[in-house]
Amino acid sequence: MLFSIFEKKKMIKFYLRISCLVIILFGLFSCVPNRRIQFLQKAEATNLKLDTVIRTYDIALSEYRLQSDDQISVQFESLTPKEFDFLNGESTASISASGTSLQAGGKFIDQNGEIPFPFIGKVKLGGKTIFEAQEYLQQISDKYLDSPIVKVSLLNFRVTFLGEVLKEGTVTLNNSKVSLLEAIGWVGGLTDFGDRQKVKIIRTWGNKTQVQYVNLLDEDFINSPYYFVHPHDVIIVAPAKIRPIMKYSSQNLVLLATVANLLILVVNLSR
Repeated sequence: MLFSIFEKKKMIKFYLRISCLVIILFGLFSCVPNRRIQFLQKAEATNLKLDTVIRTYDIALSEYRLQSDDQISVQFESLTPKEFDFLNGESTASISASGTSLQAGGKFIDQNGEIPFPFIGKVKLGGKTIFEAQEYLQQISDKYLDSPIVKVSLLNFRVTFLGEVLKEGTVTLNNSKVSLLEAIGWVGGLTDFGDRQKVKIIRTWGNKTQVQYVNLLDEDFINSPYYFVHPHDVIIVAPAKIRPIMKYSSQNLVLLATVANLLILVVNLSR
C-alpha cells in the first residue's frame, strides 16, 4: 500500500516536471528575437558617436516610366487669354484604348503610349519619366502659349500589400519617390509574424512581370534598385516559419496544462 502511494507521488512529480519543461520550451521557441524584426541592420562598433553621420549611400534611383493605362494629370498655366488657351482645362478629359470619355481627374495613356490634345493631336508620353513628360509638354506649349508652365503628376500611383501586414490592401501614393519602407508605413507596418528577410516584390512593365525577393533586415537594401516602389507594385510578405508556434502557442499551452491537470486528477482518484 505504501509502495503504491509512493509510486503515485513519483508519477505526479514526473508529469509536473514534464509539463513545466514543455511550457518552458514553448516559451523559448515562441519568442521572436529583435534581429528578426529590426529593419536595416548593420554590424556596428560598440562605441558609436552620437549626432554623427555613420555612413552615406549613393542611392541607385530607378525612375518609373509611364506606360499604357497610367492616369496622369496635365495642367497648363500661361499668360495667354483664356479664350485663346486651347490647352487650358485639359486635365478633365481622358482617353483609353477603348475610346474617349469624360472623367474628372486626369488623362489615361492609351495602348500606344499616347494622349490626345486639341489642335496638337496625340502626344506620345509612354516610356518617359514624369519629369521627361513634363519637359516634353513644356517644349510643345512654348510654341503656342505665352510664358506657359506645365505640371504633370501621376494619379494612379498604387501599391498593393498582401500577407503579414497590419492592413492588407492597395494604397495610393501622392509622391513619385517613395521608398518601400515608407510605403510599408502607410499600411501600418508588418506583423511580428512577417518574414522580413524574403519580401516578394511583383513589378509589371508592359507585358512583362518581374518577381524579386528583398531582405529588409539588411541595411545594404538601401543600395537595391527595389528600394523605391513603382506604381502597380505588389508587395507580398510571407509568414515566418515560426508563425504556427507563435500564433498557436497560447492555445497549445492551455491544452497542455489541461491534460496535465487531468492526469494528476486521475492519479489522485485512483488511490
